[in-house]
Amino acid sequence: MKKKIAESMAFFASGEFDRKFRYDGKDLGACCRDGRTVFKVWSPLAERIELRLYKDGFTEEAYLRKQMQADTKGVWKLEFPENLHGIYYDYLVQADGEETCTADPYAVGCNCNGGRSMAVDLSRTNPPGFEEDRAPEECGERIIYELHIKDFSYDAESGIPVEYRGKYKAFTVKGTGGAYPTCVEYLKNLGITHVHLLPFFDYGSVDEAGDERQFNWGYDPVNYNVPEGSYATDVNDGTVRIRECKEMIQALHENGIRVIMDVVYNHTHQADSWLQRMVPGYYYRYREDGSLSNGSACGNDIAAGRSMVDNYIADSVMYWAKEYHMDGFRFDLMGLLTVELMNRIRAELDAEFGPGEKLLYGEPWSADDSPMEKGTRAAQKGNAGYLNEGIGIFSDDTRDVIKGSVFYAGDPGFVNGGEGLETAVLHAVTGWKDGGACFEPKSCGQIINYVSAHDNFTLWDKLVLSMHREKADFDRKYDDVLAANKLAAFIYFTCQGNLFLQAGEEFGRTKQGEDNSYCSSPELNMLHWNRTVEYGDLVSYYRGLIRLRKQLPGLCDKSPGAAKRIMDGKVQGDGVVSFQVDNRDSQPSLWDELFIVYNASDKEHAVSLPDKDEPAEACHAVSGRRYNLQMLGTEIDSGRQAESWEVLADGKETDCRKPAEIMRNGIRVAPHSGMLLGRKSEGV
Repeated sequence: MKKKIAESMAFFASGEFDRKFRYDGKDLGACCRDGRTVFKVWSPLAERIELRLYKDGFTEEAYLRKQMQADTKGVWKLEFPENLHGIYYDYLVQADGEETCTADPYAVGCNCNGGRSMAVDLSRTNPPGFEEDRAPEECGERIIYELHIKDFSYDAESGIPVEYRGKYKAFTVKGTGGAYPTCVEYLKNLGITHVHLLPFFDYGSVDEAGDERQFNWGYDPVNYNVPEGSYATDVNDGTVRIRECKEMIQALHENGIRVIMDVVYNHTHQADSWLQRMVPGYYYRYREDGSLSNGSACGNDIAAGRSMVDNYIADSVMYWAKEYHMDGFRFDLMGLLTVELMNRIRAELDAEFGPGEKLLYGEPWSADDSPMEKGTRAAQKGNAGYLNEGIGIFSDDTRDVIKGSVFYAGDPGFVNGGEGLETAVLHAVTGWKDGGACFEPKSCGQIINYVSAHDNFTLWDKLVLSMHREKADFDRKYDDVLAANKLAAFIYFTCQGNLFLQAGEEFGRTKQGEDNSYCSSPELNMLHWNRTVEYGDLVSYYRGLIRLRKQLPGLCDKSPGAAKRIMDGKVQGDGVVSFQVDNRDSQPSLWDELFIVYNASDKEHAVSLPDKDEPAEACHAVSGRRYNLQMLGTEIDSGRQAESWEVLADGKETDCRKPAEIMRNGIRVAPHSGMLLGRKSEGV
């Protein structure tokens, strides 16, 4: 077995294999169009393939069986002079003396649980007006909100009709009729710009025919180009999941929200996948001893770097972008993919839709080592400099310096008692562009700033565990935890880079200390909408930060020179840092300069304000011209300064615009809080 695998790997890696079998056509799968249906699959090692057709998704006996015809480059083909929309099918593949039944890895439709593929005329699945559906205009800043489809509406307090709870259709409900906004109405009110949806292509961990209380995050793909059926109102009709998924995306677009798809191209639900059954050994990585590589910690690794694997992934991404109008993609364990593949996907999307129109980002790490193809680089954080600057990476450095390690519940960060982190926090402000980390991004535009995501503890739970570990009560409204939560948000919302938050972070979402809820109950995972009222002050704080962030070009700048806007970063004391921001823009902005202070200490701290009349030179990041900025000492003209500066946000309010109260020794920043001030532009 070991020898056979080694021989296969050598053959697949050879130039001879690619010369004979690399197929760059975009027509694999079942295509129903213009009164005919063409079936095509890539299976270069097959000796014979039989197509079997079924009237439905569950009848055992096929009504028609026909042998496929060998075509070019390892492709097998069969054409029918009729549109077979709604017909189900599978294949019998004979190779190396064995016959295997498989669904179509290129299928765009399937039956309940995905074991049988479906021929689909996709034009018949479009909801009314979908052809005219367009992504909303971008506002100049991206606020990404990570959400699980079932979490979103499973709560009875969501106001969603029971038959739509946990479904695609929940996103289409207009108004929830309750005492407070929920679901899409809530998202609009919050001000986020993008919804990042956890995986919703067909996955294997939930029985689509089972009860509604099943739950999984969905990081175990089965059919890459088919929507998950458990989120549809009818799992037996393969067209329903397609139409309702499109309705969800259309509804979000109509409400001014773009949609990002969480994609999992690094591994499959099982190694015995449709890909494996079509071309045994080709789509997976193996170690020298013949065992499957497991850099994903999920039992297998997709062999990104091989030509037809890369074609499959790139074509799948393009399919979702075109057919479902997806606005972006988040790559799970992107570190198992290659720099070359990610740059290719970026280039192809840019060529099709325009530069940067589709957002791309991912996790620049893997769970373990994985053998890469020769001549390729892993899309890891250390290789950020080789990635196109239009490919974002999650900043675990920023996450951990703010709240502490995700792997140790009691480990504190800057906001919850950590010591000696002041300089690292200042590096985080520039998206680590000015150094301080083990990698160097091309620009802060590559950085995804966040403090919580679906993995690990929620922000609230992490803060409770690290600040009240002996008597942790996740349902108690601790004042110090609320303050730390606000300060954590204040910090990453005033860092350069892209902003990302887990759904419910803004109302103290808790999973009762569970740090890996991937298959926990829906009751534990769901958004508890009554917390938006109970923690309304925290929600308002986030809403104000979102609104304010969109008005600050100095922080929204994603250019390679953006870090030069951050000036005079200083450690003012234990747990206290300050810095200035050049906030000028090509268009007049409300404030020419910003001054920001983070105070994570237990005491009020006095910080003197900058005065542009004093000679301290700093370089403007955009124009390159120079101007003077200087930190003041204690002898200041408080009257003149008060006229110049206003407080835009502090530990209690955000987007407040109130005159700065300046003492002889400067402004006073409350403990466990931040302060953001702006100097008004002339004429504003």
